[in-house]
Amino acid sequence: MSKFNAAMDRDANRQVITSNEAFKLESTWTFVTGTTGAVGAHTLFTVTGNVLVQVFGVCDTDLTGAATFEVGVTGNTAGLIAQIADATTLDNGELYVDATPAVGVEAITGTFVLNDGADIILTIGGTAVTGGVVDFYCIFRPLSADGDVTVTTPA
Repeated sequence: MSKFNAAMDRDANRQVITSNEAFKLESTWTFVTGTTGAVGAHTLFTVTGNVLVQVFGVCDTDLTGAATFEVGVTGNTAGLIAQIADATTLDNGELYVDATPAVGVEAITGTFVLNDGADIILTIGGTAVTGGVVDFYCIFRPLSADGDVTVTTPA
């Protein structure tokens, strides 16, 4: 039998973390022109420390407003999910994992390392998203002792 010298990562309940998809968060965004749909960067998830993440969206109500739409971090705003050139192409029942929303089954594009508390942001460009609902999911695993991700209340 193999012997390992490395310590096992544990969660707050002292349970061993056994996968890269250890924790799941959901942030539901209802888009409104002057607030959640406004042009600019919006924090979806607040990150502390170093973490591994996978991020994707599930559309619950068709988006309206021909804005560009992307998910990433400051300095790499489409680093986690590629830009959709026209948000109106994201319709109810579609999955947002890349630049081309798809119905049904879609592979999550990748696992990413975020360091030093790089918050996960949604960047809306060009014009506002005037309506629609998207559930954003973040599946993560802490890497550093202070690694964590929390849902940021849409504003």
